[in-house]
Amino acid sequence: MTIQSTTLLRQAEAADAEYLAELINLAGEGVPNWLWTQACFEGQTPLQIGIERARRTSGGFSYTNALVVAPNETPIGMVLSYPITEAPTDDPADLPAPIAPYVELEKQSVGTWYINALAVFEDCQNQGLGSQLLAAAEDEARANRFIRMSIQVYEQNTGAVRLYERLGYQRVASEPVRLHPAPPYYTGDVLLLIKDLKS
Repeated sequence: MTIQSTTLLRQAEAADAEYLAELINLAGEGVPNWLWTQACFEGQTPLQIGIERARRTSGGFSYTNALVVAPNETPIGMVLSYPITEAPTDDPADLPAPIAPYVELEKQSVGTWYINALAVFEDCQNQGLGSQLLAAAEDEARANRFIRMSIQVYEQNTGAVRLYERLGYQRVASEPVRLHPAPPYYTGDVLLLIKDLKS
C-alpha cells in the first residue's frame, strides 16, 4: 500500500484499541501476545486481552499515550510514548522472563521520554512512517520539557537498530535476553538507546 503525502497523524482514540493491540504485538515481536495468553480466562483470546488493555485510560499501554498514522481514519502505524519519571521497583527475578530485561533497562531511563512501542503494518512499511512517528514522539517530549528520548530494541533486530542510530539514538546499555517466546526467537541482548534532543 502506498501512502499519500497527506498522511494523517493524530492522537489515538479508544475506538482504535484493536489496531493498537495488533501494532504493539508487532512492535513487541510476539511478546505482548505471549503475555496476554497468560492472562486469558476460558473463552478469551489474547487479542481480546490486548484490546481491553489498550482501552484503559491509565498505564503505559493506553490509547492516551499513543499517536497513530491513519490516512483513512484506520490506524496503520503507531508510536506509544510517555515519560519515565521514576525507576520501576520490580525485581526482574520476579517478572516474566521476556520483559525482565526491559524493566531492568527502564531503571536507566529515568528522566527520559520513553518510546515503548513503534510499529507500522507490514504492507505500509518502508515509506518513512516510522521516522514520522518518532519525530512526533520527540515533539511531544519537547512540549513536555524533556530533553532526552529512550528506546529499547533487540540487538538482533538490525533493521530497527539501524533506523534508530541513523536518527541519532546511541547505545548506552544492554541486558541479555532471558526468553523470547515467539519467532524469530531472539537471543543476544536487548539494547537501551538514548537520544539528546536539540532545542
